[in-house]
Amino acid sequence: MKMVLALLLTGLCAFPAFADVSVPRAVAVAQPKVAGVVNLNSATPDELGFLPGIGPAKAHAIVEHRREHPFKKLEDLTRVKGIGRKTFGKLRPYLTLAGPTTLKGDVKAR
Repeated sequence: MKMVLALLLTGLCAFPAFADVSVPRAVAVAQPKVAGVVNLNSATPDELGFLPGIGPAKAHAIVEHRREHPFKKLEDLTRVKGIGRKTFGKLRPYLTLAGPTTLKGDVKAR
């Protein structure tokens, strides 16, 4: 027992860096910037599939919906079955109705 205590004390004295260990208060985590947008009125099903929570079935549902009802405002996306307000809120930063689709990779949900 004395040997263990002696080794422990010797070890602590040998590493003074451990004596003054401070814990960082907060570490800032960089939020990924939006890598692009998807034009709801012109995106292909594959491009729509880059959006978080949009798989092949929902992408095709969006394309089918816009054939009969082109999107006039972003909120119209909630009229597509399976896309509610919560899902729309996650998608909104990546959506547009004007310009080209510039999103070129999968986006992770925040």
